[in-house]
Amino acid sequence: MIPLTDAEKAVLKEIQGDFPLTASPFAEIAGRVHLTEEEVLKIMKNFLARGIVRRIGAILYHRRAGMKANAMGVWKVPEGDVNRIGMMMAENPRVTHCYHRDPVKNWPYNLYTMIHGKTEEDCGRIAERLSRETGIRDYRLLFSSREFKKESLKIFE
Repeated sequence: MIPLTDAEKAVLKEIQGDFPLTASPFAEIAGRVHLTEEEVLKIMKNFLARGIVRRIGAILYHRRAGMKANAMGVWKVPEGDVNRIGMMMAENPRVTHCYHRDPVKNWPYNLYTMIHGKTEEDCGRIAERLSRETGIRDYRLLFSSREFKKESLKIFE
């Protein structure tokens, strides 16, 4: 575990949720945690250097943007090829998540991708393309039918 100062914990608490929609979001965050904007930016750069924060990005609400379908692609990949195939699949812009997991009894799939498309057929075409490009033929698509919860992880509340 990486030890954190009180100031670092305060900044993490503020950045784990929505950023202020202002021209200077870090200045607003600084005001909330009683630091200067420069101090917050220094902490942020330190987080990046230490690997505490990987990146800062915006979340696109894919359904509102027209991507109405999503499918969890489950792939049976030879263990020796997981890194290579996983990187190939992760490079596809319609794949938003790509994970390696150990297979379990009666479920041989070890690579998981979240594929987004306008329709289920669109997701199917993307999966077919991934299959052709990677040579992985043993896969299934599990389509979402209802979303119960979707939110970012919050460590400090």
